[in-house]
Amino acid sequence: MATVNVTIRMDENLKKQADELFSDLGLSLSAAITMFAKQAVREQRIPFEVTRNISMASDQTIASISEALIKKNAEAYRELAK
Repeated sequence: MATVNVTIRMDENLKKQADELFSDLGLSLSAAITMFAKQAVREQRIPFEVTRNISMASDQTIASISEALIKKNAEAYRELAK
């Protein structure tokens, strides 16, 4: 299967936190984003709830919610990566 490069922009601190989290889970940021895309395509939706309240939350709250969701679904993500 051919692969393509995708360029995204994100806050430097968010990237650092994401790199650390995914590294702890045995993943690269690229692998985590690929798994997100695979699950989104499979489910035909964003694979977590997006609400207005979350978008108004602090960066720390968003990071905490994201970390909890990723840890909760770590095994499912590993299965998707296969």
